[in-house]
Amino acid sequence: MLSSIDHIIIAVKDLDEAEKNYEKILGISPVWKGEHEQLGTRNVLFNFTNIYLELINPNSNGPGSKVIKNHLKEKAEGLIGMAYGSKDINQIRAELIKSNFDAEDIFDGEGINLSTKEKRGWKNLFLPPELTRGLFSFIIQHTDGNLPSSKHEMQSAVNKLDHIVINTNDADGFIEIYKNVFGLRLALDKTIEAWNRRMLFFRFNKTTIEVIEENDDKEPSDKLWGLAWAVEDLQETYDRLIKEGLELTEVKL
Repeated sequence: MLSSIDHIIIAVKDLDEAEKNYEKILGISPVWKGEHEQLGTRNVLFNFTNIYLELINPNSNGPGSKVIKNHLKEKAEGLIGMAYGSKDINQIRAELIKSNFDAEDIFDGEGINLSTKEKRGWKNLFLPPELTRGLFSFIIQHTDGNLPSSKHEMQSAVNKLDHIVINTNDADGFIEIYKNVFGLRLALDKTIEAWNRRMLFFRFNKTTIEVIEENDDKEPSDKLWGLAWAVEDLQETYDRLIKEGLELTEVKL
């Protein structure tokens, strides 16, 4: 059903400052600086070999702006959501309806690059709460325009997303959704005795969704926890970031 993790979304208070910070950390320049006029948001995009990263900031009083403002107020800056890619979003909606899920209408989206005036278009499908379980996620199918490729000129630069980590309190329910509904390949289901935690790996689109379960008595809930980026030379990355003045742990083999 799903073809990829299309992009990861990070909410920020100051887009210009965040752009500088992430350019320093990632070792590449953004490929897009734009806005979603109908949503009331601005964004900066960094492109990698398997996904792109979106830094997003409220720009007006549109519906998207309200979501970002509420997140920044309640949870501060950081990971807010993720988008799954599809080659046939209409078919996905039909399959969800066939499986008795309350699928919303598909709607068109558009972004404009403020520097070049280029436009990109897509279709979005927001998923029902019983599938997202508190995780802001949706499906996207790109229809018009292309995102430029990044220039990875240094071995110390990030070139792809290795894995994304999601915390859950219901691993069995997570498997039911991501394997049986979304059709993702479950590559690992293992209890880590040292942590007393259950770990799941779902692999697709040259990356991994790593799921860590911590049981509690609350309603099933999934939350984004972190990202792991891949580079060509980790030691070079460490040296570059130390020169930039960042505080880092030592490289561990």
